[in-house]
Amino acid sequence: MDAGSLSSPLHIVVVPWLAFGHLLPYLELSERLPERGHRVSYVSTSRNLARLPTLRPTAVPRVDFVMLPLPSVDGLTDGAESTNDVPDDKRGLHFKAFDGLATPFAEFMAAACTDEATRPHWVIADCFHHWAAAAAEHKVPCAILLPTAALIATAHRDSLSEHGGAPAVTRTTRPRYEEEETAPVYDDHGASGMSIVQRFYLTKEKCALAAIRSCVEWEPESFPLVPTVIGLPVVPLGLLPPSPDGGHRADGTNGSAEHGTVHWLHVQPPGSMLYVALGSAVPLRVEQVHELALGLELTGTRFLWVMKLSVDDDGADMLPPGFQERTRDQGLVTTGWVPQMSILAHAAVGGFLTHCGRNSLIEGLLFGHPLVMLPICVAQGPNARQMKVKNVGLQVARDESDGSFDRHGVASAVRAVMVDGEARRSFMAGAAKMQEVVANTERQERYVDEFVHRLRSYTAEGHFRTVASASL
Repeated sequence: MDAGSLSSPLHIVVVPWLAFGHLLPYLELSERLPERGHRVSYVSTSRNLARLPTLRPTAVPRVDFVMLPLPSVDGLTDGAESTNDVPDDKRGLHFKAFDGLATPFAEFMAAACTDEATRPHWVIADCFHHWAAAAAEHKVPCAILLPTAALIATAHRDSLSEHGGAPAVTRTTRPRYEEEETAPVYDDHGASGMSIVQRFYLTKEKCALAAIRSCVEWEPESFPLVPTVIGLPVVPLGLLPPSPDGGHRADGTNGSAEHGTVHWLHVQPPGSMLYVALGSAVPLRVEQVHELALGLELTGTRFLWVMKLSVDDDGADMLPPGFQERTRDQGLVTTGWVPQMSILAHAAVGGFLTHCGRNSLIEGLLFGHPLVMLPICVAQGPNARQMKVKNVGLQVARDESDGSFDRHGVASAVRAVMVDGEARRSFMAGAAKMQEVVANTERQERYVDEFVHRLRSYTAEGHFRTVASASL
């Protein structure tokens, strides 16, 4: 078909990073594009694809799942395909296996480009995917998927310029512990022989533009800085909020039976529960879990806590001795999968203690919940500071040097968000303002429409030929 037509359907290849915090929102995008008549090839590994939720019926005819075999790497367990499956000390091995996807992806692209009927018009690749950006070799333009604008506008080092980065710009000062946690992103080449920053710049250099799951209404302070920092045109995707009727499941099962945690919430007073969930990728150390638990106990606030275990942990020693017995009438702790969207939508939930990952922030604020913020790593610190400015909640006090927190800091933040009448009303008002941004379906769909228009316009104008030539 005529790739220059501004009315013809597009064929878009989407290649998310191997973490469900990336796989699921870009599945949302991959479902919305077919609703506009476009075809999507969604690329990942076999086990990750098997664990994705069932597609919306309207998307099924126009979405193809492309399975790439994740190579075996010594020291990495077979089947360890998502970040959920990989212990912290094996992340480098996971990247090494991930780089082994380059050959099968190249074979997929070569085969797809042999026929104009199957030839992709765009590849949308996550920011680690330097080998996916090599689609430029087939004169198929690539867009890099960016993390949050808050992270891009905050994290910087002079060494970035060595890898093609823009000159440093003034940004918010980060606490020392956050700087130290971020250092390996720049310096640690690990088992894969390549740092995350190198991956980012190798990918960016081969891309025609950048797409970002954000919008100026969500982060007005940092969003305008992104094009200058990365040196590419930036197109917002909007926030891609999941459907508020239950959302996507990340365990690959789609049974209709009501989950036990939701059933338990039915007997709790309205607005009384603090939902506690710190994401699936970065578990807390045992001593941190104990302080969090004892802080919740101190407040007396009702809670539902989804506790993340490390890959090799059975959870036996994670909680303080006697904690569950003492808090039996106060809360519930679970270590399995839960339907987070169904929980957040429940009338019994009145607040959200979160690590401030992008997905969790969007999901919590979709329902207007004030936040107790406990960021753990990477983009979560900048995200939390951004939300603090918007007065949607309060961050747990941390030691500026080592990032430690204690039960009293946890209890103080929880009381302010859940108990203190005046403070709670203020945080609820701030959360309601952000809910207006997230839950504005018309605006979020308009961002997807505008993104498609940019892809069509760029392809029609033939800009990709210049980008491809510069990348070879």
